[in-house]
Amino acid sequence: MQNTGTRTPATTPTHCPYCALQCGMNLTPVEGGTVEVSERTDFPVNRGALCGKGRTAAAVLAPGARLTSPLVRSGDGALVPAGWDEALDRIAGNLERTRARYGADALGVFGGGGLTNEKAYALGKFARVVLGTSQIDYNGRFCMSSAAAAGTRAFGLDRGLPFPLEDVPRTGCVILVGSNPAETMPPSLRYFTELRENGGTLIVVDPRRTKTAEQADLHLAPRPGTDLALALGMLHLVVAEGRVDEAYVEERTSGWEEARAAAMAHWPEYVERITGVSVPELREAVRLFCAPEAAMVLTARGPEQQAKGTDTVGAWINLCLATGRAGRPLSGYGCLTGQGNGQGGREHGQKADQLPGYRKLTDPAARRHVAEVWGVDPDALPGPGRSAYELLDALGTDVRSLLVMGSNPVVSAPRAAHVEGRLRSLDFLAVCDVVLSETAELADVVLPVTQWAEETGTTTSLEGRVLLRRRAITPPDGVRGDLEVLHGLAGRLGVEKGFPTDPEEVFEELRRASAGGPADYSGIDYRRLAEENGVFWPCPAQPAADDTHTADPGTGTDTRTGTGTGSDSDSDSDSDSDSGSGSGSGRDMSTETGTGSASGMSTDTGSGSTDAGIGRDPRTATGTGSGMSTETGSGSGSTDTGIGRVTRTATGTGSGMSTETGSGSSDAGAGLRVAPHPGTPRLFLDRFATDDGRARFAPVTHRPSAEEPDDEYPVLLTTGRVVSQYQSGAQTRRVAELNAAAPGPFVELHPRLAARLGAADGDPLAVVSRRGRAVAPARITTGIRPDTVFMPFHWPGEGRANTLTNPALDPTSRMPEFKVCAVRVETVTS
Repeated sequence: MQNTGTRTPATTPTHCPYCALQCGMNLTPVEGGTVEVSERTDFPVNRGALCGKGRTAAAVLAPGARLTSPLVRSGDGALVPAGWDEALDRIAGNLERTRARYGADALGVFGGGGLTNEKAYALGKFARVVLGTSQIDYNGRFCMSSAAAAGTRAFGLDRGLPFPLEDVPRTGCVILVGSNPAETMPPSLRYFTELRENGGTLIVVDPRRTKTAEQADLHLAPRPGTDLALALGMLHLVVAEGRVDEAYVEERTSGWEEARAAAMAHWPEYVERITGVSVPELREAVRLFCAPEAAMVLTARGPEQQAKGTDTVGAWINLCLATGRAGRPLSGYGCLTGQGNGQGGREHGQKADQLPGYRKLTDPAARRHVAEVWGVDPDALPGPGRSAYELLDALGTDVRSLLVMGSNPVVSAPRAAHVEGRLRSLDFLAVCDVVLSETAELADVVLPVTQWAEETGTTTSLEGRVLLRRRAITPPDGVRGDLEVLHGLAGRLGVEKGFPTDPEEVFEELRRASAGGPADYSGIDYRRLAEENGVFWPCPAQPAADDTHTADPGTGTDTRTGTGTGSDSDSDSDSDSDSGSGSGSGRDMSTETGTGSASGMSTDTGSGSTDAGIGRDPRTATGTGSGMSTETGSGSGSTDTGIGRVTRTATGTGSGMSTETGSGSSDAGAGLRVAPHPGTPRLFLDRFATDDGRARFAPVTHRPSAEEPDDEYPVLLTTGRVVSQYQSGAQTRRVAELNAAAPGPFVELHPRLAARLGAADGDPLAVVSRRGRAVAPARITTGIRPDTVFMPFHWPGEGRANTLTNPALDPTSRMPEFKVCAVRVETVTS
């Protein structure tokens, strides 16, 4: 597509701006001043495949599709072009006046799951350090928060997938709950196709017969809002049929008796009455899941976007734990994260209750660590603020001015007409976006910011793989990056330092802030990301050989003692003992006893064995060096790429990023410490990230949805996405090819419901809830339950699905109940 900026002369490998697969793609300038998107076969996740959204992503770079000048609200109420200084001055002045009159918590910040890690980190820092407000959250709260809360409760750590996608085709069975990857992330569907080709089975749980469900060996179509009962019914059958892995439960879990008692209250016939899924279907699902040695449960927004979403996901995790299908190879529970940086976006500080590195804002040690990195007093950091919907609901009352970055809540928030009204009631609204979204149209100041192809930065995919997006073209005149915006505002508000505009500089600070936290990025840098096609977190900076160190929760333990500053480091996390005669080589994967020198990438040779498994690795080494290590010595040991324990003693000198205890010195800042940690593709194989290393069952029971059908609202509404649009549609609705494929909203309903209404395909229908009314044409299909209608949520206006949705919140995750509410359906007469 045309772009007014200059272009680099060569192809740039980068990643798609849309979903959490973060598919690899190439951008190439071609004759005529266009940018061509092409396949990038070297990236292992999509292996060159792109969906229609990815193929057409460059269309939004065109000047006609995007903003190229700041806009300010004029005296007559219109948005008119303005210069950057005027726009930034107006924002800073209004924020300062609001704070002076009402206090810091009258300032709100609303971020987005599409922001890079650098932007999300800087935005959270800006809110807490510059504005001094606790009122910051982001739209990712609407996506993965229930799964995150349930995963943290069960495993002590939330990472969407605790294993790479490449494991999916190699397992024996996958239960896919409330997910339609055929439309939401099409290149991922091949993993489920390959699963079946390899002899595995696919079970899809969805009230609609989606394109994904059509690929399944078994499709379960429960009534919306009853996924919790379904999971409990399956666990009941696991117990009743003697399928519990008693040894695993005893060795690796806690809380089983309470969870077992809760499940036994959900006998199959009772669950059938609640869900509409027959007892034979329940029994078949349990048989298919328990028959192979390995199996997985993957959830998405269906079970998560409920007022009981945390408990619902917890029930599916219970099923995995009871059958020994978590923390074992090719098994486990995972969440299919939705937004492009939905994973990284919730790790580094734009969430209301978190600090960088997935640290808790209420943890005094976490506050001290991050405050030291930021150069502020820990006591000056505000506490947790409101969750996303609660923040939006407080606009115009407690929160008087709002800065929005990368989000469009006018379309995407529940009870959207109410949220739109709250936005209109603000004293001041500023929006940073690439296009004039429906939310930006309400703003007092709109700032045009750079897009994915015009900036460098990192994202974290649904696998927990940290990736490097690269700048391929220069943005048009009049457009600046979000980091430049925060730098400009911070300076105007009296904070001259701490907000660099270079993304790599921001990432280096993020590394330090995340060090030692659950989401530890300290061992990752831009060079590694470019060379290795991404790195899985946690990836701590390797400590010097003389320290005593405990590795991140969930990856095992790594205890070492010694003297001096050393360059002996290790990329293994292991749990068994290996020794023997032979030789092995690898990058920082050796065990050695002896003496040697270190410099460069590590190649280790000695008497020992190479074991790509899981093992305990004792070693002793002496050497000197700096940078990446190369060590040669004589000894016994093993090369391990698994998860578990490493014990070693070493003596040496070196330089790098290290923290050391004992006799010696520490030199942090001379570069990444020697022999980097390899990252952690697979979590929990040795232990879970809880204090005692055990996974925790959740004693959950079914409860009704916040809003059940009645005589006035007798039908259930569920919402979701279509293949050719994305989220609020702010970008994809500006692409002609995508609009041709998906031109507008619709109401999907069963022929029996259509017959009762006297509606034909294409007739306009009104869907009415307690919160409002939406109108869209009928789409009649037998692929949906007769008691349910479906609407996609990508459009504003009279077809806005989120006008109808219920903001009832999960008590733990504060997730709104997007996926189920009571409605009535009416025909519309002219």
